[in-house]
Amino acid sequence: MRVLLIDDHALFRIGLLELLERRGIEVIDAVGDSDVGLRLARDCAPDVVLMDLRMPGENGIDLVRKMQREGIERRVAMLTTSTDERDVVNALQAGVNGYLLKDMEPDELVAALRGIIAGQTIVAPELTGALARAVRQESVVQEPAVTFSDLTPREMEILCHLAGGQSNKVIGNELGISEGTVKLHVKSILRKLKMRSRVEAAVLAVEQGLCDRKST
Repeated sequence: MRVLLIDDHALFRIGLLELLERRGIEVIDAVGDSDVGLRLARDCAPDVVLMDLRMPGENGIDLVRKMQREGIERRVAMLTTSTDERDVVNALQAGVNGYLLKDMEPDELVAALRGIIAGQTIVAPELTGALARAVRQESVVQEPAVTFSDLTPREMEILCHLAGGQSNKVIGNELGISEGTVKLHVKSILRKLKMRSRVEAAVLAVEQGLCDRKST
């Protein structure tokens, strides 16, 4: 295993270098400057780049993105004190292969690095809960709200008939249109509402109080 360390804290950097070397891991270099680290990542082909998240000037995520822009394909692990879920998500979205904490046990760090080199994505166990929360919140934010504004007046009329439990034939008879035309309108309603069935659309219409119509 050949590792490149990038961390602006000299004492931590030197201590980590010695710790890894005592476990038989080759440390290509341990540097505190992101530009030097970028050059070494490109020229020395480390198996994994182990870098701090927060560094003066260019932070770890910025450096990862710069590596990608320059076509430097290396496995990267963040080694940081930050347990902020946004930092975890941003790092993973940037393409890192691991998000590790500086207070982890040395043997756990070595095992994580081996897993990363083997192709795994490793996140510190303490952060899996925070990551799950962030993913759930993001999915809620990204989930588009159901809107009825795209429906035409005729489609709204047919949706309310659906909410009344009526078949396509009955709807056609009441509105004076063919059953085939009703089917086309129903397909359009489901597509616009992003729903899979007429029952799902009818239930939503009832729940939203869109069809306060008298029984016929």
